[in-house]
Amino acid sequence: MARIVQKYGGTSVGTVERIRAVAERIKASYDEGNEVVVVVSARSGVTNALVARAKSLNPDPDEREMDMLLSVGEQETIALMAMALHSLGVPAVSRTGSQAGVITDNSHTKARILRVEGGDIPQLLSERKVVIVAGFQGVNIAGQISTLGRGGSDLSAVAMAAGLNADVCQIYTDVEGVFTADPRIVNEAVKLDEVSYDEMLELASMGSKVMQARAVEFAKKYKVTFEVRSSFNNKPGTVVKEEVDSMENVLVRGVAVDKSQTLVVVSDLPDEPGTAAKLFDALAEANIMVDMIVQNIGREGRANMTFTIPKDDALKAEGVVNRVFKNIGGSLTSSTDIAKLSVVGVGMRSHSGVAAALFKTLAEGGINIKLISTSEIKISVAIDFEHADLGSQLVHKAFQLEKAGG
Repeated sequence: MARIVQKYGGTSVGTVERIRAVAERIKASYDEGNEVVVVVSARSGVTNALVARAKSLNPDPDEREMDMLLSVGEQETIALMAMALHSLGVPAVSRTGSQAGVITDNSHTKARILRVEGGDIPQLLSERKVVIVAGFQGVNIAGQISTLGRGGSDLSAVAMAAGLNADVCQIYTDVEGVFTADPRIVNEAVKLDEVSYDEMLELASMGSKVMQARAVEFAKKYKVTFEVRSSFNNKPGTVVKEEVDSMENVLVRGVAVDKSQTLVVVSDLPDEPGTAAKLFDALAEANIMVDMIVQNIGREGRANMTFTIPKDDALKAEGVVNRVFKNIGGSLTSSTDIAKLSVVGVGMRSHSGVAAALFKTLAEGGINIKLISTSEIKISVAIDFEHADLGSQLVHKAFQLEKAGG
């Protein structure tokens, strides 16, 4: 007998028929004698519809009220899934994030998990009940409903696996695992049998939509090995685990494209110590993630700075930056006509020439680079939005990633 945490995303539970199919899969695990905890997302499209309604009333809705609103989606799913399991003769009970003891900080809409207390889940499992937990949500230390940001159900599942000392954590989604590129963009993309936490973290944060980056970060911190697999078939997926020596033999593991970025240019800033700190402190306090940053050489006491942020935070960032300008001066322009293309691989630590090959490939394809950022195992470039798919295809071919499967 094993203690299993399974997570099912929005497309996996998008319709009544899909919920029934997932319930059958859960029953199969239960019938094998396992203790089963299931974390579910809102049904596909529900969260987007709720956001649209909110913004039709207020373009910049209050974040506490957004948490109150968006938590409804997962609560619908847990109740429906419990009902589906009851119809199959499986004793199941639903729990909200709060009831499951998911304790977060006080940041609304992007809360961070502080601990998982589990509530009465261990007792329910000992009574041979399947527990259905609402992903994406918890309760903050002030007792308010909180949500974990887009893809937060992944984080919920990994955190539950860690908090409950689960033997297995399975992330079921609408793809068969982690691919060398988005197979909808690159026909030659192949599924990987395994990747390291660091590679998965970079791929997730650079635009791969298979997993939420914070969930991978949490898994690495608490050493939760998990498998990404499809809820539409029984094929093995991709195991995400600690790095092993053999992983360094692969120069580039995958290419990711993020089309949800906004390029922000702030001009006429004072060219003096502390200016950047004031700007980015304000953005950090607003919980806005800043990625690629370039500062131009100052002239005549003024300087310009360019950086990228998530597109969803563009309106909030504009307000934050304009408030900073009241004290130091400056002006702001922004553009959503960009995409971020990244190559990732732990092999970069011990091999040279990746940057040169990447830049050459894009140049030969007539694709101009606007910004560059790097880490030990990643190189990212900002390019025109219209070139995102072509760039991904060219880079995938240049690094022969079609041979990287397995």
